[in-house]
Amino acid sequence: MTITITAFERSPDDGRGLARDTRVRWALEEVALPYEVRVVSFAAMKEPVHLGLHPFGQIPTYEEDGLILFETGAVVLHIAGRDRGLLPEDANAKARAIAWVFAALNTIEPPVLDLTTARIIEADSSWAEERLLLVMDRVRVRLEQLSYRLGDADWLGDGFTAGDLIVVSVLLRLRASGLLDEYANLAAYVARGEARSAYGRAFAARLAKNATASAEVTGAPAP
Repeated sequence: MTITITAFERSPDDGRGLARDTRVRWALEEVALPYEVRVVSFAAMKEPVHLGLHPFGQIPTYEEDGLILFETGAVVLHIAGRDRGLLPEDANAKARAIAWVFAALNTIEPPVLDLTTARIIEADSSWAEERLLLVMDRVRVRLEQLSYRLGDADWLGDGFTAGDLIVVSVLLRLRASGLLDEYANLAAYVARGEARSAYGRAFAARLAKNATASAEVTGAPAP
């Protein structure tokens, strides 16, 4: 049965790949699984039909043969578990890759998202400058730790995994802040992720569809 995911009718980031459906698209492209994309408006995301797929009225969702999933970490791990390529066969290496998915979403992403809030939503507040400096320092703590752990390796494990996919996706949110450029090995790490052909296809599909509201069918070639 065809895999169907949901995405913004028009992404708030103008199709720059920061919306979370890009992570799911990337994973599907990595394992060469064809999929459909059903775009939804912001209004439709709060209606009962979509809430039946995602209880919090967000995107993306994943549907396949009666299975409905939400939350990008869960979806990417489900995709990775279906096919070799995003999770190692060795049990210990697989467990470490899964740990990096959780680390990306639970440890790295929260201060990164807080930075977006401080830079955009709270920018007009009287205390905005002080808060922004505090949040930037919190992000730097995580980047320093991650930079030390990565060292001069290409990936966080022996090869590219679902963990790297999610970590790179989170770090991409920092590009506009300039913080990523303070850590040369992390900037190079993100660039390696973006250079993967599967990411290129996912990014291009999101960008091309940003101004439309029609269903999209993608046949994913081998990565």
